[in-house]
Amino acid sequence: MTASPPAVLDRFTAPVQIEMRQVFAALVSPFYQMARYHLGWVDQHGATAAGDGGKGLRSTLCLLSSEAVGGTVERVLPAAAALELVHNFSLVHDDVQDDSVSRRHRPTVWSLWGKPQAINVGDSLFSLARMALLRLSAHAVPADHVVHLAVRLDETCLRLCEGQYLDMDFQQRPEVTLDQYLEMIDGKTAALMACACYFGAFLGGGYEPAVAGHFSEIGRNLGLAFQIKDDVLGVWGASGTTGKPVADDILSRKKAFPAVYASTKAGPRVRARLAEIYAQPELCQQDVARVLELFDEAGAREAAEAAARHYAGMSIGGLAGLGLENAAAAGLRDVISFAVERER
Repeated sequence: MTASPPAVLDRFTAPVQIEMRQVFAALVSPFYQMARYHLGWVDQHGATAAGDGGKGLRSTLCLLSSEAVGGTVERVLPAAAALELVHNFSLVHDDVQDDSVSRRHRPTVWSLWGKPQAINVGDSLFSLARMALLRLSAHAVPADHVVHLAVRLDETCLRLCEGQYLDMDFQQRPEVTLDQYLEMIDGKTAALMACACYFGAFLGGGYEPAVAGHFSEIGRNLGLAFQIKDDVLGVWGASGTTGKPVADDILSRKKAFPAVYASTKAGPRVRARLAEIYAQPELCQQDVARVLELFDEAGAREAAEAAARHYAGMSIGGLAGLGLENAAAAGLRDVISFAVERER
């Protein structure tokens, strides 16, 4: 396993970006500059920029899954672009809901243009994602299969919304179980990665739902591992690396894995102290320091890392069970390993 991004994440950046830009090509209204800003294409004044557009993880999963079963990259690019646009729609709205002022080392859309406009931008990215997916028809994908994938994408977006609902709802609950937490991240994060792998395998493997279903489960387990690792970084990650404030998840009272684990699995004293701190109207940096001490006492970081490795192992095991020995399958294994060893 490696903490460095695997080279395969860079391999698809240019073609996916070109496909995404094609969806924007005819959109000349100044309104779309905000979306272009979020995607890292321009600065806040509309000047061309080389901003951080994210890891491209979901599009990479889609394209590698296609190649792994014998498909081509070119044919699947519209689906890969759609997945990235859906992911970015969710990020714009997530920043609004979490009051996050920075993402990818830049101010968030809402912090520059206000929350009403940010909601508008997120909505536009959702619509553009569906438009991107419909471009599959230009790649000789039969209409009934395009409709099948469009329905699956909409179902996935509903799962994203359900997961985000639970994420916000949990912040008001005094206690959340690990099973409830897993249900939340299964929607919030794992659903889109499952969809990415399904799309790639379905389009690349001759429209076989059974094969695509196996890949969907690989993506789902990867998504669970990815989010648990994200929760580790949300507490212990370095701000200069993650692009987010230190211990941001504690200040926002997120029921992320470390908090849920410590609140349900630690001894009575730790659980009581955590409940007392989180019950305060506002948290300060001193409270963060105390929570970190309690997390350490509960072994929350070790438990989170172990859980992330568990689900990554299930993902790799699912891939191994398919018996695919090619460069794309090896690339998928590298991506899964990176998901639990990364620092951002």
